[in-house]
Amino acid sequence: MLIRDLEDVKTVEWGNGLSRRFLLAGDGLGYSLTDTLVRAGTKSRLEYRNHMEACYCIAGSGEVIDLDGNAHPITPGRMYALDQHDAHYLVASPDEDLRLVCVFAPALQGDEVHQLDAHSSSAY
Repeated sequence: MLIRDLEDVKTVEWGNGLSRRFLLAGDGLGYSLTDTLVRAGTKSRLEYRNHMEACYCIAGSGEVIDLDGNAHPITPGRMYALDQHDAHYLVASPDEDLRLVCVFAPALQGDEVHQLDAHSSSAY
């Protein structure tokens, strides 16, 4: 059994926020669990070429926008999953941070960070 507290997990500055990584590849479960903070007013172009990701919003607000421009509001209680390695923009509201609980499969190693660029997707 694994028991971890937020103050004890690996925290990574991923580009426009923090990723608190509760479960990693080294834990042997095959998936990662993160508590991700997206800073207010930020817009990140992201793509996970090597992972599937599902995110559940627990606080704040924002939107996820596909590259065709379709925007989907993100508020507490809403989940979205990137089931096709979808390139997307993750946008946090200008007024508040967005907080997500995210699952990655396969699991993250732990040190992954984004290289954010407005014209190409950051991927890992």
